[in-house]
Amino acid sequence: MANTNGYVKVGELATVTGLTVRTLHYYDEIGLLSPSGRSGAGHRLYSTDDVQRLYRIGLLRNLGLRLDEVAAALDDPAWDLAGVMNRHVVDLDRRLAVGHRLRQRLTTMAAAVNDHRSLETRELLDTLEDMAMLDTKIQRRIPTLVYRDIAAAHAYLTTVFGMEPGRLSKGEDGTVHHAEVTAGDGVIWLHAVSEQFKLQSPITLGACTEGMSIVVEDVDAHFRHAKAAGAEILYEPTDQFYGYRDYSARDLEQRLWSFMTPLD
Repeated sequence: MANTNGYVKVGELATVTGLTVRTLHYYDEIGLLSPSGRSGAGHRLYSTDDVQRLYRIGLLRNLGLRLDEVAAALDDPAWDLAGVMNRHVVDLDRRLAVGHRLRQRLTTMAAAVNDHRSLETRELLDTLEDMAMLDTKIQRRIPTLVYRDIAAAHAYLTTVFGMEPGRLSKGEDGTVHHAEVTAGDGVIWLHAVSEQFKLQSPITLGACTEGMSIVVEDVDAHFRHAKAAGAEILYEPTDQFYGYRDYSARDLEQRLWSFMTPLD
């Protein structure tokens, strides 16, 4: 990674981490990761300590923590970066050991089958146990929303609906083909229209076949921000019989969004 007098430029940091410059700017705005230096032109410059903090942020985000929870953990004097990394190594070693053992078991069993020898029940049970240890099952859901203009949708969702900006992946021509935003405890992928997979935006279809419901801390405050930012409001915050106070709005490509807060 290139540096300027020991500092890393914001664009370089974004490139190597897969984050966007916009995300790093956002981290600075909320005080999560403020660069230690500035260039003569006022550009953000990150020190080694800053990069280490970003690594810690990444670790905590991978554990599913919200940004406010990440900030609280980083400010905890009891935080042990080396301990977290060592536990990560131990977990990887464990999985590698199980995988290696499973490979040996399967190789031995395959040889037995090829030699027309019967397999012992204990062998099968041990193999099933190792397989279960490596089986991750379903750990996470990532909704994918289709847009004609991913870059514009990304900007809209983060500025109007207040979602956290994630990565933007561009092609050689600069066109954004994939983008991500974070809403609370989960990430949302923004996907391009695709004839191959028969994916279309609601604005193209003239109808919305799905929507997103997002729980927010203060639905009335969220509503006021979205309305002031120009969102198309379908109905204002209303107490609903199903235990939430919510409102609905459409984004720039006519997808339906509902934002809600649980009623006391």
